[in-house]
Amino acid sequence: MSSPEERSARRDRLNALRSRGSTSSRLDTPADTQRPLVRRPSVDRDAFGVFAEQFARFMGTATFLLYMTAFVVVWIVWNLLAPDAARFDGYPFIFLTLMLSLQASYAAPLILLAQNRQEQRDRIVAEQDRHENTQSHADMEFLAREMASLRMLLGEVATRDYVRSELRSLLSDIEERWADEPDEEPDDDPSSLDRPVEAGAGETDPTSGAYDPRA
Repeated sequence: MSSPEERSARRDRLNALRSRGSTSSRLDTPADTQRPLVRRPSVDRDAFGVFAEQFARFMGTATFLLYMTAFVVVWIVWNLLAPDAARFDGYPFIFLTLMLSLQASYAAPLILLAQNRQEQRDRIVAEQDRHENTQSHADMEFLAREMASLRMLLGEVATRDYVRSELRSLLSDIEERWADEPDEEPDDDPSSLDRPVEAGAGETDPTSGAYDPRA
């Protein structure tokens, strides 16, 4: 059984080894080396994408099919009917097969790139259409609420026919009242205006200031 001093010394040596192993390089740890920066060729993605779309669009036309058919026919006829010294591809047409394979191997990625750009464009257009549809739906709901409020307000507004009927009823009431009341003639006798006032009649009480007809 080891003593406490041996255990402490062993612990110190283990800690020293651990600290040394953390600072030094180990076999199971990749070395932290700085690699020289390699300048990669820069490619304009937009320009290359436009070229891919134009190429894919041209391959889907009848003109490309006519040109391709004419090229293959001329190739085959030349290598079959031309003199042996002028032929550059034999009967198996291995070189023609290689040319067509290369063309297909380059055409497929270009077509896929054009499709990816079209998908991105369609996604952006779909997002814009969704935003516009949401905005138009909100505008339609707002207009519907405004129209409903206007209808409610118009229901409380007096119309022209209603005003006419009320005026007619008022006019008939006035005519009925005027017909029921007797005609009163005003007192227009000029002699009553020149009649003298009797002395002492209608004197005013100096204390109260009121007019007393019995005085």
